[in-house]
Amino acid sequence: MEFTLEKEFSTSAEGLYRAWLSSEKHSEMTGGKAEVSSGEGGHFTAWDGYISGRNLQLEPHRLIRQSWRTSQFRDNQEDSVLEIRLKEERPGTTKVTLRHSNLTEEDHHYKQGWQDHYFEPMEKYFGTA
Repeated sequence: MEFTLEKEFSTSAEGLYRAWLSSEKHSEMTGGKAEVSSGEGGHFTAWDGYISGRNLQLEPHRLIRQSWRTSQFRDNQEDSVLEIRLKEERPGTTKVTLRHSNLTEEDHHYKQGWQDHYFEPMEKYFGTA
């Protein structure tokens, strides 16, 4: 199972990319403690350890691709894949396209989770376009 979400924020692609890959800024942006590596292959945790994974592919200011799981995943469940594409629509406005794949049918609730625990706090942090 997979899904895609899109949202525009009042920030540059560089600003959003840097915030996602900074422990301090990611924590501020979402309201949950994060420890984030900014390098390819580096590990991260978010939302006080509820989310964990690894940076699979990074293209500065354009793409963040991560392995992703929560503490609710079954022990034998493979990591899911999170792909965040950033496109600066106009100066100071960035469209985020979030694609979450390799999920099970039981994981459908993560779609709303992204809205509630990322996009809504990000709207407050960056503003909306």
